[in-house]
Amino acid sequence: MAAYGLYTHIASNKFRSMLLLAGLFALVYVLVYAGALVAEVVINGNETVVYYLSRAFYDLRVAAPVATVAAAVWIVIAYFFHQSMIDAVTGGHDVTRQEEPRLYNLLENLCISRGIAMPKLKIMDSPALNAFATGLNPRQYSVTVTTGLLKALDDKEIEAVLGHELTHIKNGDVQLMVVAVIIAGVVGFFGELFFRLFTNFSWSSGGGSWSSGSSSSSRSSSSSSDSKSSGGGAVIVIIIAVVLIVVAWLMSQVVKLALSRSREYLADAGSVELTKDPDAMISALRKIENRGELPGATSAVMELCVDNPREGFADLFATHPSVQSRVDALVKFAGGHDSGPLPPPGYETEQPATEEPDAQANQQDTPPSLPQGPWNDAGSRANPPPVPAPSRSGTAAANPIGNPMGPWGRH
Repeated sequence: MAAYGLYTHIASNKFRSMLLLAGLFALVYVLVYAGALVAEVVINGNETVVYYLSRAFYDLRVAAPVATVAAAVWIVIAYFFHQSMIDAVTGGHDVTRQEEPRLYNLLENLCISRGIAMPKLKIMDSPALNAFATGLNPRQYSVTVTTGLLKALDDKEIEAVLGHELTHIKNGDVQLMVVAVIIAGVVGFFGELFFRLFTNFSWSSGGGSWSSGSSSSSRSSSSSSDSKSSGGGAVIVIIIAVVLIVVAWLMSQVVKLALSRSREYLADAGSVELTKDPDAMISALRKIENRGELPGATSAVMELCVDNPREGFADLFATHPSVQSRVDALVKFAGGHDSGPLPPPGYETEQPATEEPDAQANQQDTPPSLPQGPWNDAGSRANPPPVPAPSRSGTAAANPIGNPMGPWGRH
């Protein structure tokens, strides 16, 4: 668990949101500089590395105002329309009390009990078991729940999930996560744009001076060394541009590390505080575990969910702690009870079919049932009396398997 208090966590989220927005502009400038390097090589492929670097820096100063305006416009668009973008990806839509009375009443009761402004309620048609909250201000806050979650969880478990999402809103986690989505979108867009530009240039200029040297073969032998050095300079600059683009993309991924994993522990604890039922939160997590994958959702959307089954490289970029660690925390600090992980998806339908022959074989090998007492319902003559008969034949009839029986079973 985190070593700082809740209010420190909320203030830290706000500070990191502003810091990430400033970092967004820095990453955009890096991408613009990388694009300027590629453009200078396209314009003139027979110059030195120093020339390309200086010209690209001059281009950056000229293009910086345009890049700043473009990034600011993207932030404004994302601020007002990010929910529409997410709904377009996930297929979520608003629901009313008449459409989903069960879910609406559960969310409303939680909000009334704690004096929280009720967010918008959305439903996403998906068999996956997941939910997420979005929004940058109280007028935009919304909670989206999948239809699979509604079918698989009971009322207490759904209430625990809703309390988890309301805690994310209350703690300011939602704003930080949405800002991270905005940054990943900007960097991903520009990065893909420059990679496409570089790929097209490398294919179209396959006979260029810096790549194949076909034009340099017609030059005199006295300038052959200069052409080799200039072509090598262009190749080096292209490599520098690619490295800058990759670094910018990696930095956008490192932004996810700013989404401290402690936020999920705090949201689980906040849900228990709202519902007073740690067992419901544990049971909900166990049902959601390995069943929350949204096939059509981007990684940015999955980072908003209750559980993100997509793991990063060597768990480096994973934005959620494991369900097991979250359950252990609830058991340790909230006094909950854990019945253990559920079978993986598909096991429930496949296992009975595989065990059916064994079950039939066990039924065939099972010996006949033994009498349990004098008040058995079986009133046929084959049932033995409670006291074994004195004769050998009577004993055999009373006990088919050869062991004398008392009225309460075998001695």
